[in-house]
Amino acid sequence: MPEELIPENPEQETEENEAEKVKQRKNGLYPGVSDELAANMKSGWADTELHDLQPIAQAEHTAARRAALSARFPGERLVIPAGNLKTRSNDTEYAFRASTEYAYLTGDQTQDGVLVLEPTGERGHEATVYLLPRSNRENGEFWLDGQGELWVGRRNSLTEAEQLLGIPAKDVRELPAALTEATGPVRAVRGHDAVIEAALTDKVTAERDEELRVHLSEARLVKDAFEIAELQKACDATARGFEDVVKSLDKAEATSERFIEGTFFLRARIEGNDIGYGSICAAGPHATTLHWVRNDGAVRAGELLLLDAGVETNDLYTADVTRTLPINGTFSPLQRKIYDAVYEAQEAGIAAVKPGADFRDFHDASQRVLAEKLVAWGLLGDLSVEKVLELGLQRRWTLHGTGHMLGMDVHDCAAARTEAYVNGTLEPGVCLTVEPGLYFQADDLTVPEEYRGIGVRIEDDILVTEDGNRNLSAALPRQADEVEAWMAQLKG
Repeated sequence: MPEELIPENPEQETEENEAEKVKQRKNGLYPGVSDELAANMKSGWADTELHDLQPIAQAEHTAARRAALSARFPGERLVIPAGNLKTRSNDTEYAFRASTEYAYLTGDQTQDGVLVLEPTGERGHEATVYLLPRSNRENGEFWLDGQGELWVGRRNSLTEAEQLLGIPAKDVRELPAALTEATGPVRAVRGHDAVIEAALTDKVTAERDEELRVHLSEARLVKDAFEIAELQKACDATARGFEDVVKSLDKAEATSERFIEGTFFLRARIEGNDIGYGSICAAGPHATTLHWVRNDGAVRAGELLLLDAGVETNDLYTADVTRTLPINGTFSPLQRKIYDAVYEAQEAGIAAVKPGADFRDFHDASQRVLAEKLVAWGLLGDLSVEKVLELGLQRRWTLHGTGHMLGMDVHDCAAARTEAYVNGTLEPGVCLTVEPGLYFQADDLTVPEEYRGIGVRIEDDILVTEDGNRNLSAALPRQADEVEAWMAQLKG
């Protein structure tokens, strides 16, 4: 990876010093830039402006989302940043991922972008997206700055961005000063852009900003047609990723869980933007750790693999699917008994997902089945199922809730009010996961020794429809016999 000739703090670039010569990197191999080289780099470049661009696929949907937001906060300026690059170490950065709120309202994924809705009278807003324009060639930014286009690639001009997004675009470097001088009520989404927050520091309150964040979270509870199509795309790609893993299990046995992680990641990058969250590639007793993402353990025949992974599409919608697979292709009798219990619980949970049902219904249905199994297996003494559920004793082995909202975030709508989410009612367009599990820790002396170290979870992405539900991840088999037959076919 080559070292850039960049200023130590390129993000400090402002309109005032834009024309100044770009500083050199400390300890760079070149002592400076000659006047002749600077002049040479300014000229001889073709015009690469793109013309007659068509709006992005979701432009009409983002326009409708902005209109709904405008109606909710009439007369107030709304500021929604995309966020900035985050340093991983020294001068390397994490891959940029735009804030969910910004991407949801614009369809754009550009770092440093900011959406501003300016109030127009008592009702209505005028939307503007503030972005970095093309790299400056006069002051050498495009080839000396670490975020210049010769280093990180071409970015859209403001005119191109307007055509693609369907939103007027302006230079984001002018925005902080404009916000500092702005008057009237303002709300902003916090936590993504310190410069923007500093410009608004005396104009916003935490309470008002939280109301904006909560509203944007609840706005995503019901998905539109574009979002549903993206979630289906994510699930379909995820199914292919699981197939890739099964085909390569022999290589994982020869190496570690990291081969599984890498195999799925390849599919995510081929068919989407990334993985939607850190893949859980938990083999053997690691399956009893809910968020096992170290993925550095052994993969052994005779044990189970709990794979919890999801492809994130290029428009940032993610799947979230789990399958628990016998590494050698066949469940042992005990593994099958535990797996079948989880499958039965998931079936009950999925059946409870329908319009008009309480969000909690699918959780309660799944937990009841698991409690019945645990009682039948003698793990809870002579207590009744009702008493077990009343006291929550099944949770020693079920551990977590049975599902969550899904969308642009794997745990979508997380800022929504409790009454709108877990105490809410399902309606068509809601997408959630149903993911019961049983986990018997390796050191759990309350269960028979043969149970210890076995973890099973089955998770699917369920869309509420007008007449019930649709399993978006149904391409992957769930029933034990079907899982074994599927694995045998893939392994040849």
